[in-house]
Amino acid sequence: MSKLNEIAVAVDTGKSKVIGALVQEAINEGIDPKDILNIGMLDAMAVVGEKFKNHVYFVPEMMVAARAMKKGLEVLRPHLAAENAKKLGKMVMGTVAGDLHDIGKNLVIMMIESVGFEVVDLGVDVPVEKFLEAASDPDVDIVGLSTLLTTTMPALEEAVKALNALPNRSQFKIMVGGAPVTQDYATFVGADGYSMDAVSAADLAKTYVA
Repeated sequence: MSKLNEIAVAVDTGKSKVIGALVQEAINEGIDPKDILNIGMLDAMAVVGEKFKNHVYFVPEMMVAARAMKKGLEVLRPHLAAENAKKLGKMVMGTVAGDLHDIGKNLVIMMIESVGFEVVDLGVDVPVEKFLEAASDPDVDIVGLSTLLTTTMPALEEAVKALNALPNRSQFKIMVGGAPVTQDYATFVGADGYSMDAVSAADLAKTYVA
């Protein structure tokens, strides 16, 4: 088995404890860091995403694969930076005010990072002002808002409306998601996009920077 295949298997099976060493071994062998990223890691995460869509994998498998991907990226990132590797884009993401849930948000972040984005995690219980401050960064391409509780859907609506009023609104997209959110609700509040799961969120994010 080639080293790239070993890395791909480690991502697919969520081997967080070994993937860092495998990535370092590949670098030591002179394998192009971009090939490690694209063939060994991103292609593997795409397979994981397809398994999730086809109900072969579920949230636990997705999370361990994404964590393994993140561990591998920690080793690989300095070498990519050395080659001036370009990120797909930049996203800020947070759970809206009044909601302390973060599992869904964290999974979305890991998946979006795994396809090449820089993601700034604003955390949970994020006030409107913090979303507005983050969106003022000219490098931000996407603002993501998450909620799990029906009781905090008004906070989501308030935040999206405030973001829509920003003078630089045309420079970024707004994505929303969470258990009580639907496409109709996303359209109603004025978001650009909605995704029902982390894989779909990553796919949607890519379309915004294509």
